[in-house]
Amino acid sequence: MTSVFESAKTGLKCYIRVQPNASQNKIHNIVETAERETRIKISVTATPENGKANQAVIKLLSKQWKIPKSQIFVISGQTARNKTVLLEIDQDKQDDLFAEFDI
Repeated sequence: MTSVFESAKTGLKCYIRVQPNASQNKIHNIVETAERETRIKISVTATPENGKANQAVIKLLSKQWKIPKSQIFVISGQTARNKTVLLEIDQDKQDDLFAEFDI
């Protein structure tokens, strides 16, 4: 199993799996996909149309992880369930996220 986080020049990459049209917005645990990739499962109530689900993911991550929305970017998988998100955060915030997921 690989890590759901990877260091980047400007912060931290986060690998996620999004479930749109869910009953609630929620950050779940780490899951392994059918492709044997490790990702953080995230459910959002938004539909996967016109970037609505991506915006809901950014809003949820911002609220739960206390990171400004302006520092969260979907850098790959814009139209897929498996996405890579760039978090432009400092080392202290990265350490907080590692602790939250017991990494």
